Amino acid sequence: MYKVVVVGTDGSPTADLAVQAAAGLARSLGSELHIVTAARARTSGMASASGAPLVDSGHGHVLAEEAAQQVGARALETAREAAGPDLEVEAHAVIGEADDVIVQTARDVGADLIVVGSKGMQGARRYLGSVPNSVAHAAHCAVLIVKTA
Repeated sequence: MYKVVVVGTDGSPTADLAVQAAAGLARSLGSELHIVTAARARTSGMASASGAPLVDSGHGHVLAEEAAQQVGARALETAREAAGPDLEVEAHAVIGEADDVIVQTARDVGADLIVVGSKGMQGARRYLGSVPNSVAHAAHCAVLIVKTA
């Protein structure tokens, strides 16, 4: 049924639960699993002491992408612990907003299921916008929101 599964993670304990669920599901279905971590490079709206705007030399993107790659590597370990070493799994670290990155990566790899954790689905964040809510509305395929609270 689902041959390509994408799961988003930010490296948090709640996201680990979504990764574990996605890995177990991928294993049971014989699917490939893609773990996606969004990296948001910090941009500075600050000005230097002279009042001139500070310009990002590009190092911010590199550092953000390296951090996302580290989160992805840890998530790969979590997935393999949950589903075994035979699971076909790949990590993706992409610069951008989490919801956009997850949905676009799912399109790029031909996913037929996206898995996200339920973090942000309660309280004020539910009204201000959350990654699971945004992904569910923008996805081209089925979305599984894993209860992580």
